[in-house]
Amino acid sequence: MAQEVRGVVARTKDAPVTVETIVVPDAGPGEAVVAVHACGVCHTDLHYREGGINDDFPFLLGHEAAGVVESVGPGVRDLEPGDFVVLNWRAVCGEGRACRRGRPWYCFATHNATQKMTLADGASLSPALGIGAFADKTLVAAGQCTKVSPAARPEAAGLLGCGVMAGLGAAMRTGGVGPGDSVAVFGCGGVGCAAVAGSRLSGAGVIIGVDLNPRKLELATAFGATHTIDARSTDPVEAIRALTGGNGADVCIEAVGDTGVMEQAFFARDLAGTLVQVGVPTPDMRIDLPMIEFFGRGGALKPSWYGDCLPSRDFPMLIDLYLDGRLDLDRFVSETIAIDEVEQAFGRMQRGEVLRSVVVL
Repeated sequence: MAQEVRGVVARTKDAPVTVETIVVPDAGPGEAVVAVHACGVCHTDLHYREGGINDDFPFLLGHEAAGVVESVGPGVRDLEPGDFVVLNWRAVCGEGRACRRGRPWYCFATHNATQKMTLADGASLSPALGIGAFADKTLVAAGQCTKVSPAARPEAAGLLGCGVMAGLGAAMRTGGVGPGDSVAVFGCGGVGCAAVAGSRLSGAGVIIGVDLNPRKLELATAFGATHTIDARSTDPVEAIRALTGGNGADVCIEAVGDTGVMEQAFFARDLAGTLVQVGVPTPDMRIDLPMIEFFGRGGALKPSWYGDCLPSRDFPMLIDLYLDGRLDLDRFVSETIAIDEVEQAFGRMQRGEVLRSVVVL
């Protein structure tokens, strides 16, 4: 029987979000109903509210979440009520070209729930990234549920659902950071600090955090940066070269989504170095690089989608590292808030006051 629960809804572009009654149907074939325990407030949710993703209003926001499976629909295997899960937006199809080539982390034909959650008046909701987890319960495709150890705190575990995984994967997967490498991370918010942590886990020898905000540079140090650069007063490119024997970094990670910062990251690389862009740009942004510099410096320029993660492979491994004390996911949680405080949390996020606000349900 369908259930009525609370959910955070963006009804129209740029309007403040509201907490409303939403209707969650019973799980159908291939679906699961999940009782959400915690959900992080991510920039992507704000992009939805601002109309920066698409205009399929109203949106049920929230996607960076962990909870417990309440029920599953017909045909669901490997998942049962009571399982503790992190929700993901890359429920790989297993059939498309990327999956057939053994590269499922590039799959974008991902599964979502077939049925729609609705407002009390019957209006269909568009769940953010196919999840919609700023709600007491949500309906997802079973493949969007990744089982992990129930010993993990939901507030921390759920962050793997988007931003923290994006940063960790930018270093560990897309950038291929290895022992002894030098890494420069441009932008030390939640994603950038995760890239710093991922570089440390991968054994990088020099990890340089670059930001305009001294508080964020302090956080980068806490996550494992060996050096920091305040870009307000120092040229990052020259400073990075000075810290790497005049060569530049082996891997530069752009975690801002800014053309000027990306240009700095491009020129801060060593010859044959890798530039990873994980910061999300706006549709109007363009880059203009001298072609001779692109050719002459060699290496690779690699966008990173969700940290090139495969949830079934990466989430359990990262949760194990967290439980072993080797990955401090708790440090990303700046505050926990109630479901009716999301709008205020957007403001704190925009002002750079938090790494993550987390809604606890």
